[in-house]
Amino acid sequence: MSTIIIDTYLCNGCATCVAMCPDVFRLDQTTEKAELIQPEPELTDDVYQAAAFCPEKCIEIREE
Repeated sequence: MSTIIIDTYLCNGCATCVAMCPDVFRLDQTTEKAELIQPEPELTDDVYQAAAFCPEKCIEIREE
């Protein structure tokens, strides 16, 4: 099982992840930081690319 962790302290709300993978990520309306739309989304290549291209490197995918 894999888990996606978003470090909201590091997130600057640039929405790169949202642009790359809008079915998985969105910006929180209050904090304007990245969050998951669903708790355990399917890990597609788009999700891995969104994590890799995050300018703040605040998205981590932990594989267990």
